[in-house]
Amino acid sequence: MDASPPPPKAISIAILAMGGEGGGVLADWLIDMAERAGSHVQATSVPGVAQRTGATIYYVEIFPGIAVVAGKLPVLALMPMPGDVDVVIASELMEAGRAVQRGLVTPARTTLIASTHRVYSMTERTAMADGRVDSAKLIDGARAAAKHLLAADFAEIAEKSGSVISAALFGALFACGLLPFPRSDFEGAIRRSGLGVDASLRAFARAYDVASAGQETAAAANDQPPVPPPASLRAAIATFPSASRATIEAGCSRLVDFQDVAYAQAYLDRLEPFRTTGDVRLLTEVARHLALWMSYEDIARVADLKIRRSRFSRVAEEVRAGNDQILRIKEFLHPRLSEIADALPAGIGRWLLRSASAGAVVRRFTAKGRVVETTSIGGFLLLYAAAGLRRIRRRSLRFAVEQQRIEAWLGEIHGAAGRNDALALAIAECQQLVKGYGDTHARGLANYETVMATLPRLQGRPDAAERLSKLRQAALADDSGERLKAATLELVP
Repeated sequence: MDASPPPPKAISIAILAMGGEGGGVLADWLIDMAERAGSHVQATSVPGVAQRTGATIYYVEIFPGIAVVAGKLPVLALMPMPGDVDVVIASELMEAGRAVQRGLVTPARTTLIASTHRVYSMTERTAMADGRVDSAKLIDGARAAAKHLLAADFAEIAEKSGSVISAALFGALFACGLLPFPRSDFEGAIRRSGLGVDASLRAFARAYDVASAGQETAAAANDQPPVPPPASLRAAIATFPSASRATIEAGCSRLVDFQDVAYAQAYLDRLEPFRTTGDVRLLTEVARHLALWMSYEDIARVADLKIRRSRFSRVAEEVRAGNDQILRIKEFLHPRLSEIADALPAGIGRWLLRSASAGAVVRRFTAKGRVVETTSIGGFLLLYAAAGLRRIRRRSLRFAVEQQRIEAWLGEIHGAAGRNDALALAIAECQQLVKGYGDTHARGLANYETVMATLPRLQGRPDAAERLSKLRQAALADDSGERLKAATLELVP
């Protein structure tokens, strides 16, 4: 029987990182550390696609020098192969999911190091409905796919250390114990880089402590709790069933922020008929979707959100701008004629839409759009003036049109409630189709009107709620309307 030991193999490491996260720096640290220890190293990288559809993959193979047979050099691969990777490092949770999907993570071999924070992908952001992937499911899938999982919010660790996530991931890599190098070699690679050494060493040490202790942290929610509504509304909210109060309170906070306290009170008045029906689920869903519809996105709302202090702070944090750096934010604005008319008083807005000559003048100035720097005085004042249109919002054409649509929607829900509660709930959920700004809103509204137009033909059918829900899901499946057309032909007699 042959008792000879198996031939030595290279240690394969795949790093999936987005731009600005130091994936290349992490790969350079690995190369420097391994080469100084006398190992053979090969590294390659494949740039990711822009706009968050994929990260850059840095691939490093390390063959310990002590394992090299005299006169022979190891053959190292250029790219990671499914089922043949020892360590996968993902700088963000979705990237960990992509690594699992590609087969780079296997339960027989791979240690997966993943940061649990989220940077939402373009497919999540542009989905017609809530397209966010469940972070808990991503973690569960990663745990099932990997031999070992080290998951923590390494981005937060890096931020608290004043460093970038690559340093924290380097600490987690040392904690996994798969590389034959002592801690001094890891820290030496950081020191030799010469940039942000102290902060990087702090992040390295803290991440090592977390990972070596097996502390798995939950994914960051990225959502802040709403500001509580004023006391004048809380007494009215208290009269609603307890199961629906959190949603109603959040709705009131949103509408006070959108317009004022009186507008939030109108929201509560619209919910009053649903308070006594006994169907708490219907009340809660109507409350959620009504708040979203009443806080529609118009020119004033979009401008207001773009010049808020919290947005400037968030952008500065995302790009890691230092106190000694100047941050410039530029927005591309391309309002259409209809959106400009919507922001004007109803009579003037209707005249603008009817007048061919006036419309031509407006289109001439807005045809190509313009770039506005909101961090400049001129750009900020321009959007500040646009946000000031909030003061005349109640007299605007868009306000009048949206209130009519909302009342018609509520009327359909009222008509179905009590007689077919499931259908009433399905109608309430159709508001999901009405969202966004500009072309996104136009497409969603067209789909909503198509779905609602089927109601008369679905009335009286025992499966009306189910059919309406399937139509809504078809409309959310793509923004072209093709799936909705096919579903309408199939489901509506």
